[in-house]
Amino acid sequence: MNPSFQELIKYKFPDLSRGQKKVAEFLVNFMEKGSLYTAGQIGKEAGVSETTVIRLAYALGLNGFSDLQELMRKEWLSSTESKEAANKPAAESAAEEKKPFSEWLSPVDEKELSQAVDALIKSDQVYIAGFRESHTAAYWLYYKMNQLRNHVLLSFPTGFLLETLCNLTSASTVVVFSLPRYTKEALEVAQQAKKQGAKVIAITDRRLSPVGQIADLTLLAGTTEHILSLLALSQVVISSMQKRDEKTAGKRQEHLEKLYAEQGIFLE
Repeated sequence: MNPSFQELIKYKFPDLSRGQKKVAEFLVNFMEKGSLYTAGQIGKEAGVSETTVIRLAYALGLNGFSDLQELMRKEWLSSTESKEAANKPAAESAAEEKKPFSEWLSPVDEKELSQAVDALIKSDQVYIAGFRESHTAAYWLYYKMNQLRNHVLLSFPTGFLLETLCNLTSASTVVVFSLPRYTKEALEVAQQAKKQGAKVIAITDRRLSPVGQIADLTLLAGTTEHILSLLALSQVVISSMQKRDEKTAGKRQEHLEKLYAEQGIFLE
């Protein structure tokens, strides 16, 4: 099976020249423009020469720019159709959840969000990793997800235990927060998870960020200078999980409420 445009970019990205990487990032982020613009127009938008755009096609193993554009056009059209036709209930649910957080969210790919939620519900365990500033958002997602399902684990603010990652399986899912300045710990967690066959969900600012390059699914955060962008995206994930799997989430929350009452944790 031939790789898709985005798969090809992710696979070849580390070997591209600096200029070719700029073109690749532009095309991934603006696939519609890439599908319609000339090589010269793409080069102008990406801040490189027309020759660099053409050389990217050859660097990807294609026969020329026309082949690259055809590959993009097919994927762009397929993505547009799938957004309209597939997973409508999940997409509508996610759209409702995004409304209060619109100022903090960048456009979320509804198909990827739906796939991420499905993985988080069905996995045997979920490991959430966030380091340094990102740990605040990682902890919030960990805490809220623990109210919906069991076997949810969290990294430390500055590192992780290999003994914990050793338990990951092909049925596990790892969520990695990775924002500028990118940490080596985030990349190492993602790499180890991939080695063990686990699904990796990146919450990052660019599809071609270090973790985004190897992730199975990528959810893009909006205004990455503000922690609220991460919390808003995390809330969308939690709300979508709750609605998708109401029965399981309801039973767990009911059990938790009994424990809270027995321990007198809350005043009201």
